Amino acid sequence: MIPNGPSPVPIQGLNVSAFSYSEQQLQQMAAQVLDTARAEGASAADVEVSESVGQNVNVRLGEVETIEYNRDKGMGVTVYLGQAKGHASTSDFSTQALVDTVRAALAIARYTAADDYAGLPDPALLATTFPDLDLHHGWELPVDEAIVLAQRCEDAARAVDTRITNSEGGSVNTHASRWVYANSLGFSGASTGSRYSVSAAVIAEDEAGMQRDYWYSTRRDPAELESVESVGRRAGERAVRRLGARRVKTGEYPVLFEAPVAASLLSHWVSAISGSSLYRKSSFLQDSLGQAVFAPCVNVIEDPFVKKGLASGAFDAEGVATQRRELVTAGVQHGYFLSSYSARKLGMATTGNAGGPHNLFVTPTATFDALLQQLGTGLLVTELLGHGINLVTGDYSRGAAGFWVENGVIQHPVEEITVAGNLRDMFRQIVGIGDDVLLSSSRQVGSILIERMTVAGE
Repeated sequence: MIPNGPSPVPIQGLNVSAFSYSEQQLQQMAAQVLDTARAEGASAADVEVSESVGQNVNVRLGEVETIEYNRDKGMGVTVYLGQAKGHASTSDFSTQALVDTVRAALAIARYTAADDYAGLPDPALLATTFPDLDLHHGWELPVDEAIVLAQRCEDAARAVDTRITNSEGGSVNTHASRWVYANSLGFSGASTGSRYSVSAAVIAEDEAGMQRDYWYSTRRDPAELESVESVGRRAGERAVRRLGARRVKTGEYPVLFEAPVAASLLSHWVSAISGSSLYRKSSFLQDSLGQAVFAPCVNVIEDPFVKKGLASGAFDAEGVATQRRELVTAGVQHGYFLSSYSARKLGMATTGNAGGPHNLFVTPTATFDALLQQLGTGLLVTELLGHGINLVTGDYSRGAAGFWVENGVIQHPVEEITVAGNLRDMFRQIVGIGDDVLLSSSRQVGSILIERMTVAGE
């Protein structure tokens, strides 16, 4: 929890609870758009109406660098003329603008080729229950208090060590959004959510050169954020520990991906089993249902009903009911991430993932210290650089930085190296997953230990 800071004279700030429109008003607007679409000749239609508010404060070296406010709104409508589809959007909520936007979408549909797979979802799959997932928490944070919190975060980072000589700053960000999705099948659903974050990034320097690192905390409920001092200290400690980095000899070694970068491995898996990759046949995990994609120690659960979850929701971007799923058990994959369109292309049923996956949880198998011992001698990766991933073949090659480990003990920082392998092999060679889960993510996974990868250095 963020402790109370000094109490300067209040000045105007942003209350992210202060939406201009209620959920009911947005639903009425969505109904109006659908009525217009029917009247103008659409055979089917869906609409999303949204509003968001936010405040971002950034300080650097103790001084305010930027203060940003946003208050956005928008309406997007998709219409169908049989299997021909058209889409248009507007940020003008006047009645005439809404009518004009519907007509623009219809004009596009009239000049669009029919797509046999286009259309609204199966009505039987639409959500009918809407549990309270506790996704919105207000935070009346005047800008002067946000500045103080950002300064305290940066100050804590800079105070870690005298070798921290520069800073990229401290930040406090607040954001809240409200949106309604409705379609001509009679579905209408609303969701209101908040997201808050604090972060710091600093630069440490010694005779060998400079190193940068950062830390952050993100939650829906501001009371659950790490304290700004904790975030700052973590950023400072991570920067200092990288001083004196050097390369290691090229070879094959066990590799332990620290939790913040281990989540990227999970993201590659998500991309490979998402509908667009599968129906385009551009995935190394094509036709992988029922197969042992991971090592037996890997279990992955998707749960959209976690209260305060960063990717929680009772329905997806098409109104389809979400569901808790055991996607991977003992390494065997049981599901994909499909929208209605991609599911039809594949001859399958939507999985309620239009808009992407919901909260993902990978079951830990050991503590981080136990994974270091299991690693023995090899590489701990704490940062990845570049985008050397080929989802068609699974080939993986990325620049990296981290630490060299011997006999389970960290010896020295490492930089200017490359780690390489193939994701198909890497997934099957996972030998442990840490309990050091990063909670500031919807993809919650601890550090991942892979039995062997190629490390290119000296």
